Amino acid sequence: MAQRDQPAIGGDDPLMRTFTGSFFRAVDPAYRDVALGGSRSAGRYSPPDVPTLYLSASLDGVAAAMVAHTDNRTPDLRVLRFEVNADRIVDLRDHAALTSVGIDPADAAADWQETVAAGGSPSSWRVREALERLGAHGLIDPSRKQPHLWHLTLFDWNTPGAPTVLEVPTP
Repeated sequence: MAQRDQPAIGGDDPLMRTFTGSFFRAVDPAYRDVALGGSRSAGRYSPPDVPTLYLSASLDGVAAAMVAHTDNRTPDLRVLRFEVNADRIVDLRDHAALTSVGIDPADAAADWQETVAAGGSPSSWRVREALERLGAHGLIDPSRKQPHLWHLTLFDWNTPGAPTVLEVPTP
């Protein structure tokens, strides 16, 4: 897939960063109208009943993320583009910043699907809970398939004081 410019990263705080730019999400066409509603099922950072918006920083990132989700998704996905303006985002690629607030980066990277399938709560859900207690609006998650790629996970969006996400109409 063609690579677009990466979103801009800013902020002086080594833990809480700002991000602006284009992000992407693959959606089942049947759910296109609710794409901004977030996930409909459990995810790495979300129990099934907790709204979470998973986005990729590039089209290549969408492709890498979909490799892990081919079993339970329609093969006919549509990639949508969103403009995001977000603050209070924790970058999980910065292990020193995570460790400084008592978060083990391995907890974020641990397998979650098998734990959820067995009825458990994966360690990555606890990472989210810890970040929310710190006031984070979301996190940057490195791709496990291709570590040079990354994803944005939002815990809250399009509410007062939260990041804004707007879909960019496609022709």
